[in-house]
Amino acid sequence: MKSLLFGTAGIPLSTPGSGLLAGIKQVQKLGLGALELEFVRRINISLEKAPLVKETAEKEKVVLTCHAPYFINLNSAEKEKVARILHSARIANACGAFSLTFHAAFYQKVPPEKVYLKVKEEIKQMIHTLQEERNNIWLRPETTGKPSQWGSLKEILQLSQEAEQVMPCIDFAHLHARENGKNNSLAEFREILAEVEKSLGRQGMENLHLHMSGIHYGEKGEKHHLILEESDFRYQELMQALKEFRAAGVLISESPNLEGDALRMKNYFEKQVIQ
Repeated sequence: MKSLLFGTAGIPLSTPGSGLLAGIKQVQKLGLGALELEFVRRINISLEKAPLVKETAEKEKVVLTCHAPYFINLNSAEKEKVARILHSARIANACGAFSLTFHAAFYQKVPPEKVYLKVKEEIKQMIHTLQEERNNIWLRPETTGKPSQWGSLKEILQLSQEAEQVMPCIDFAHLHARENGKNNSLAEFREILAEVEKSLGRQGMENLHLHMSGIHYGEKGEKHHLILEESDFRYQELMQALKEFRAAGVLISESPNLEGDALRMKNYFEKQVIQ
């Protein structure tokens, strides 16, 4: 992608009627460009319905991403949690989504370097399975909002360098909460994006999957999402940094005010001028 598309985590709140297809059409009507399929509690699309989702998204020119179920921990022996990612990847790919994100693991008092190796091993096995199925969806471990969770920016960028078909999902609200209030200035946003570009090149900067919202946090990290204007997050400075780095891909609003904040960020981003 050569532009940054803004969208909603699930069906926009203003959607008339109900259902995913109506939500995709509403995204287009709102002037947004993306929607994230939310499988966070359950995978709620069947293989039979997926082609209609894909057809609708293509007709409306809405790019789809997907969020796999929350209850995943690759630092465990529970193989059904790996199966949830693979099932999500299959359904999302059939819907035409280009990217699947998930929270990968918890440290559980295991040394971070050992957790990293375990996560990498599990993801590489998943990629092997998907490649055998000719499924080229990007797997996107997400930066996480608590220090107890695997998923620092450094860990995910390293994994993206060392594993095929893997790229980061960068949640800026999580990075802010994970460090108890840091990562919230133009200088810090520039530093984060410079690290992404250094690690992954222009491909990484033009193939972004981003999450954004306001966030309530404490010493242990993330508590819950907030509307941007009710939070301390300096989203205007983030939009400026993204414009400076010629960011492209998809930015998904996870705010309680889904499309309101997606449009707020889109409008501010488009007003920025690269010096």
